[in-house]
Amino acid sequence: MNHRINWSSEFPAAITVCDRNGVVLEMNDKARSTFSGDFVGKNVLDCHPEPARAKLAGLLATGKSNVYTIEKNGRRKLIYQSPWYEGGQFTGLVEISLELPASVPHFKRG
Repeated sequence: MNHRINWSSEFPAAITVCDRNGVVLEMNDKARSTFSGDFVGKNVLDCHPEPARAKLAGLLATGKSNVYTIEKNGRRKLIYQSPWYEGGQFTGLVEISLELPASVPHFKRG
């Protein structure tokens, strides 16, 4: 079966995908809403002020991940920036920005 679904379009986290040069390839609906526009075809480095711009440039140069939380306008978010690959080759970055509830349970399993 070769059926693809468009699961990310209405997913409740902002998802932005760029190539290894920083050019935005895809944004889901939440990303367009969060960032007030469609930046497909634009470079992520042009959309960020320092020091975020330098951090993203470093991620694009090294293919490393970056994970952190922020609080803005009283809302907490998890920001997850990670490389994506095609054929084992670093191809770009995916950023997922997920709003966190006021309290997040933490479970230790083992």
